[in-house]
Amino acid sequence: MEINGYDIGDGSDLRDADLTRANLQGSDLRGADLRGEDLRGEDLRGADLSLAKLAGVKLVGANLTDAILAYAILAYADLTDANLSSAELRDANLRGAELIRANLQGANLYGADLQGADLTDANLFGAILTGANLQD
Repeated sequence: MEINGYDIGDGSDLRDADLTRANLQGSDLRGADLRGEDLRGEDLRGADLSLAKLAGVKLVGANLTDAILAYAILAYADLTDANLSSAELRDANLRGAELIRANLQGANLYGADLQGADLTDANLFGAILTGANLQD
């Protein structure tokens, strides 16, 4: 698969890719390295981002409905106002992430590390939090 001239495959390094206005809905981005990218407002509905490196990524207002983020590293990512409804976040690293007003309705956060995450006004209705680390 190719997005904006970049070949996307397992574990692709996309740190310098310009993904502005890329159609990422349903994309296979398993294991991709997107650290530090600006993906504000992007449509990532149904995308597979399992095992992806998303530390420090700006996902403000992004649509991640039904996205697969199992085992993804989202430490210190900014997910303010992001829609993560029904997202698969099992065993994801969300340490220090900003989830202010994020919609996590029905999301699977089983075993997720949310230590130090800011969940102010987040919607967790129906979310699975079994085994999640919610310290601090």
